[in-house]
Amino acid sequence: MIDVPARLTAWYLVTAGILGLVVGSFLNVVIYRLPRMLETRWRRDCAELGGAATETGPVFNLAYPGSHCPRCAHPIPPWANVPVLSWMLLRGRCHFCHQAISVRYPLVELAAGIGAFLCAFGFDHPLQAIGAMVLVWMLIALALIDFDHQVLPDSITLPGLWLGLVLNSFDTFVTLRSALWGAIAGYLFLWAVYQAFRLLTGKEGLGYGDFKLLALLGAWLGAMSLVLIILAASAIGALTGIGLIATGRHKREEPLPFGPFLAGAGILALAFGPHLIALWLTGLHAS
Repeated sequence: MIDVPARLTAWYLVTAGILGLVVGSFLNVVIYRLPRMLETRWRRDCAELGGAATETGPVFNLAYPGSHCPRCAHPIPPWANVPVLSWMLLRGRCHFCHQAISVRYPLVELAAGIGAFLCAFGFDHPLQAIGAMVLVWMLIALALIDFDHQVLPDSITLPGLWLGLVLNSFDTFVTLRSALWGAIAGYLFLWAVYQAFRLLTGKEGLGYGDFKLLALLGAWLGAMSLVLIILAASAIGALTGIGLIATGRHKREEPLPFGPFLAGAGILALAFGPHLIALWLTGLHAS
């Protein structure tokens, strides 16, 4: 950590954690609403292309309508919308209809809060810490959206890719050269895998969103990190798939989204990538 008084360091870490909890509450909104917003937009675009009349429905975006119970649609007052704490005090139930509210909501808030705390603790430079927080928050949202809907929205992956390049123009995590080649190699590698798999099997094993997500990670963490990310994501994905099939929770022919595994591997590379890469390079030199 930066050499500052322990009291200020403690406040810095606590503030980062609280900020993460608040952002986590917003991530729940993004995870739930963004795919539905995209679906509405796709339906409207298809109708316009087909010459059909488009219906104007009620306003639905990330800001409106306000937070409400998913069961009874009653607006949630501010006191019942405090991250994690409100869910615990209400025992995981709506204050009005008393129906259960998914535990995933506080878990997302906790993940965002703990992630922000660890980023503030693990990165000395404020720009690195804030950038790492943003990356973790984006990856949480992308992982859960892909898990739920098997889609990785361009509205997150593309701005995230450009943001990584901009940050690394100041050598925040890696050099701009490494970031640029990381983005290029990340996209092209999965694109090549996709094309080879389709040529051999006639099926599509990956989506274009996966290409963009790996390009985003390459832009943030550099070209050298891609080997670690691909190996970790593939290993975790394979073990998870085997486990789900063995326990009967997933059918062999059903697609398993790859985005959550890429996102998890990206967080792993953010936290431990430089050390693991250094060990790998040391081993190569020693051999």
